[in-house]
Amino acid sequence: MFHSRLLSKRAKLKLYYSVIRLIVTYSCETRILKETVINKLLVFERKVLRKIFDPNNEKGIWRIKTNQELDEIIKRKNIINCIRAAQRLSWLLGHIERMQGTRMVKAIYCWKHISRRAIGRPKTRWVDDIRKDIQKLKVPNWKTLAKDTRRWKELFERVKTL
Repeated sequence: MFHSRLLSKRAKLKLYYSVIRLIVTYSCETRILKETVINKLLVFERKVLRKIFDPNNEKGIWRIKTNQELDEIIKRKNIINCIRAAQRLSWLLGHIERMQGTRMVKAIYCWKHISRRAIGRPKTRWVDDIRKDIQKLKVPNWKTLAKDTRRWKELFERVKTL
């Protein structure tokens, strides 16, 4: 389908964003993004984009687009930024922060474990991964910002392109 000359590159890109990316990122907002998973997702995305944007013929030499050229084409809106900003932070975290404290999801989110954690390096929790993403974004006082839906959405619309 992506090799077909019947579809324009724009149509193929829309198909990728609206169907394929959604299938690949299904439920990623609830998973911890480890480096291996991040690399696999980025490799997959670059493979699809290279199929959409065929090799260039420059002065009789065929070459594929580099990773930087692909990043410029998609305006740095890669699959990982989509998962972090659009799905995990803007929707899920904002939604949980705005919930009433009596709801089960909010109670589990705010729950503190009484016993000690296992010996050795602690496993990364979902909350730890989210906090790390927020620190990278340098969002001051994010809990009060999440209460205001309009400002929260505006913030993460800008973040999608980082």
